Amino acid sequence: MGMIFFCSPVVSIFTDRLGCRKTSSGGAALAFVGLLSSSFSKSLILRYFTYGILFGCGCSFAFQPSLVILGHYFKKRLGLVNGIVAGGSSVFTLCFPFIMKKMATAIGVAHTFQVLSIFLFIQIFLSLTFKPLLSRSVDVKEKENFTGRSKAQQCLAQTRKYFNMQVFRKKTYSIWACGIATTVLGYFVPYVHLMKYVEHRFDKKSQDWILLVCMGATSGIARLASGRIGDCIPGLKKIYLQGVSFLFLGILSMMLPLCKVFESVIVVCLFLGLCDGFLISLMSPIAFELVGPMQASQAIGYVLGLMAIPMTAGPPLAGLLWERFGNYDLVFYFAGVPPLIGSLILLSVPLLHERDLKKKEQLEAGKEKTQDGVVNGELLPGSPVTDARV
Repeated sequence: MGMIFFCSPVVSIFTDRLGCRKTSSGGAALAFVGLLSSSFSKSLILRYFTYGILFGCGCSFAFQPSLVILGHYFKKRLGLVNGIVAGGSSVFTLCFPFIMKKMATAIGVAHTFQVLSIFLFIQIFLSLTFKPLLSRSVDVKEKENFTGRSKAQQCLAQTRKYFNMQVFRKKTYSIWACGIATTVLGYFVPYVHLMKYVEHRFDKKSQDWILLVCMGATSGIARLASGRIGDCIPGLKKIYLQGVSFLFLGILSMMLPLCKVFESVIVVCLFLGLCDGFLISLMSPIAFELVGPMQASQAIGYVLGLMAIPMTAGPPLAGLLWERFGNYDLVFYFAGVPPLIGSLILLSVPLLHERDLKKKEQLEAGKEKTQDGVVNGELLPGSPVTDARV
């Protein structure tokens, strides 16, 4: 998962340069090669390369364009479409753990990898059906700037064009991206350490699959519902829904140590799944709202890239806390703090956006008032400019 998000900024460059179709199909082909070669590798170090790097990078190149392409086809129902697409992964979350366990027992891990690689092979051809509708307009002046330059200068100019930080010039996007990155430090901690916590505290190792089913089911329902709800919320006010979801995610993580019976953990997991569903399906619509469709690929890529490091670091840090103190209570309290901080950051984004819009409207109104005071190059009495001179 960390490799998928870590490669996202690079994927955004390929998406802008080559388009969603070529990037996604090429990524699916790379993931297919990585997973298939992992089935033949006997060395753990070699499998780090084939499964960790090839398969992880390939999944990143196949995954991100599938989010970007939705904005080419849908605008009013973008949230609902993202919810449907994201909800499909919840269905596989419910089914695949049991299927893979049966397959691994029956045919072995190597043959299981070979069977799973068939899905990626099919995805290569499915990605070829992507048909981007929004094309980047090439500026004539930009073409003229390339004439008379050396190949090195042209290469540097092209690199700056596709690998730029222009989206971070928008203050609201920068704050939103930082809020997301802060939150995910504790986002995956409950998912990674929950099974061990249940086994350690309730001795329910044989029933831990119930928690996965509960989280997967409610997450799928929430992804469908949040997409439809998000379409009804205008503009950047969608971030309020995402911020509230992060807030409850932090509170629920802190509630896990307070559970005295296994059934109460199930209830908390049901609500954790709901929060997860509301978070995932709103990522792409919010990115489109913040930067527009032409820069959405870079916006999604950079925010996923920012998520990679804290998301990967969160569970190991929580594991160190458990090794140091031998208690899972502190682990889940630690997991709840970053979502609470991140939710406060996210909730400030729409307020800052509205304040900037009001300042812009006042500035434009002042310019129009000044222009109204000038007629045929002469200043009318009582105009702002005349009063300033007096």
